[in-house]
Amino acid sequence: MQQWSETSAADLGRGIGAGQIDPVELTALFLDRIGSHRLGKDIYARLTPERAMAEAQAAAARAKAGRRLSPLDGVPCSWKDLFDTAGVATEAGSALLAGRVPDHDAGVLRVATSMGLVCLGKTHMSELAFSGLGLNPVTRTPPCVNDKNAVAGGSSSGAATSVAFGLAPIAIGSDTGGSVRIPAAWNDLVGLKTTSGLLSLQGVVPLCARFDTVGPLSRNVEDAALALAALKGAAPMDLRGATLKGARLAELRTIAADDLRDAPGAAYAAAVEKLRAAGADIVTIDAPEVADAMNDTAVLYTAEAYGQWRDAIEAAPDKMFDRILERFRAGAGVSGPDFVAAWHRLDAHRRVWAARTAGFDAVICPTAPILPPDANRLMTDPDYYVSENLLALRNTRIGNLMGGAGLTLPTGQPSCGILFMGQPYGEERLLRLGAAAEAALR
Repeated sequence: MQQWSETSAADLGRGIGAGQIDPVELTALFLDRIGSHRLGKDIYARLTPERAMAEAQAAAARAKAGRRLSPLDGVPCSWKDLFDTAGVATEAGSALLAGRVPDHDAGVLRVATSMGLVCLGKTHMSELAFSGLGLNPVTRTPPCVNDKNAVAGGSSSGAATSVAFGLAPIAIGSDTGGSVRIPAAWNDLVGLKTTSGLLSLQGVVPLCARFDTVGPLSRNVEDAALALAALKGAAPMDLRGATLKGARLAELRTIAADDLRDAPGAAYAAAVEKLRAAGADIVTIDAPEVADAMNDTAVLYTAEAYGQWRDAIEAAPDKMFDRILERFRAGAGVSGPDFVAAWHRLDAHRRVWAARTAGFDAVICPTAPILPPDANRLMTDPDYYVSENLLALRNTRIGNLMGGAGLTLPTGQPSCGILFMGQPYGEERLLRLGAAAEAALR
């Protein structure tokens, strides 16, 4: 049973289907591990044991009767603490939302439950999801699995560490500028950013609604594909036969290759050679529209985020971590016309990007140009916090700005990921490519 904590979600599901794993015992194991683990309270904001055991019992009955709802029916899952859970606090890592108890589940949680996923509880996160670092002195800061002194990446910090430390088989997070992919990369996981609009945001505490997306963090690509199917309420895609032979990949140099530190740079270069050896045709491209879009980032993100939260923030600014408060307030000076004009420019950049990348299966670059920063220095050095946060989010944000799907894979070097960016609503194509790339990178 102990090995279940290190088993993929797909294999756990297969074990349930074969009658070799009891969902009730499986769920009890994870709840016990979370309760006894030294980092349990640093990773989980709160557990939902009654719900989890009831869902596991129902899954066990379905498995016995041969009526399983999906390949992940009976598999436990953690949820970032911005997904509403009926009757259970959802606080999004912020004292501004302390005691907030929704009446209904978020739409994606409701769908995933209907597919048999078992809700273990809610994981810690960056405050209101507005940081790529995962540092949160208001609640808890989970450590990186590879460095106890470093942050785990954010904003889905607890989501990533729940899987990396064996406290959940799979996790559901959100990604507005990199919040699934950064913690996935820094904790040696797979992270999928879905296309904006693919999955419901009903009951998801918002940051920037036009960029907010939902996505899984997992041990492998198969788990990510199964989780996506469960979140959509759809049949799982077929990853069999995935290959890199004949795949065309665009290696992005604009912005993504700047200020690349030694370890991520070396890991990425080695990964590219493995992809090429497996049959991928890799072409270097420049994309000036990416640099132009980056120039509008501060306007696009901060204005919408501050507009969303201004009243709550200004009613109690002393409740917030000052670094996050400053980032929100940066949107106060953006005018309405400037915000609208920035979106018009971004729409034009997206059209140029779509035409430039149309002939490729994916665009690749390092997931993050830096390794996870030291948590204590982030707390004591404001300039370091700002510079590392911007660098952490820089490459992943390209995918959010350009509007497509994104997938980060481990390179085999600790806390170093390689990012694949696909077309909007191209998740299935991207996951098949990811399955082939995963095999090559092993």
